[in-house]
Amino acid sequence: MTAGVELRAYAELNDFLPPDVRFTAQRRPVRPHQTVKDIVEAAGIPHTEVDLLLVNGASVDFGHHPSPGDRLAAYPMFETLDVGPLTRVRARPLRDPRFVVDVNLGGLARMLRLLGMDARCEWDAEDAVLAEIAAAEHRILLTRDRGLLERRNVTHGVFVHADRPFEQIVEVIRRLDLTDRLAPFSRCLRCGGVVTDVAKDDVVDRIPPLTRRYYDTFRRCVDCGRVYWAGSHQRRLDELVARIIAATAPGSPR
Repeated sequence: MTAGVELRAYAELNDFLPPDVRFTAQRRPVRPHQTVKDIVEAAGIPHTEVDLLLVNGASVDFGHHPSPGDRLAAYPMFETLDVGPLTRVRARPLRDPRFVVDVNLGGLARMLRLLGMDARCEWDAEDAVLAEIAAAEHRILLTRDRGLLERRNVTHGVFVHADRPFEQIVEVIRRLDLTDRLAPFSRCLRCGGVVTDVAKDDVVDRIPPLTRRYYDTFRRCVDCGRVYWAGSHQRRLDELVARIIAATAPGSPR
């Protein structure tokens, strides 16, 4: 084996490393055909989580071939630091963020839809299918499977660290700076389609008798046809949306 390179990961990228090498420089083997992307992913860090790579202090892209003895530093996405003159290695953020969500994050998908985000969730899809959907439809892949994010055709992806849906949605909104894009109750919770106003007469045959009697305002999904009205569940949903917005507001505790 040839001499290795020195790799150091910064900030939350250390979450992907074994405890004994977190926040320290570790020695990684390097072969002539390997790129810095290969070395970072071999260490356990998905390339979608890396925003900046420095080799001996100079910024490089994923295709750079390091030499034995080089010092490699990997940084996550910067939220407040201006790194304009440096070479970001991730694909640029999508202007109109849309998501494909791993099956294990079904609760997160529902919350994204509640907040008006386009979130596709294929309950029985294999990893290869999810990666292909992300690539073909230019969607951000949300998952807790780091191996899925390491697939070559995944350019936009987020490893979700939190365990519970509420913490997951707060994490995603903060990391992707989605606060100004939220539009609560504008999408169908079942399929993610757009929900629009509809006349009561157009859906009267699809709603329960008591609902016909007490409610006059309705909305309908343009894709699956599901009908919505502000029933007894609305207060609970309003409170959930308010909690999420409060937790993601600038200056809120992290």
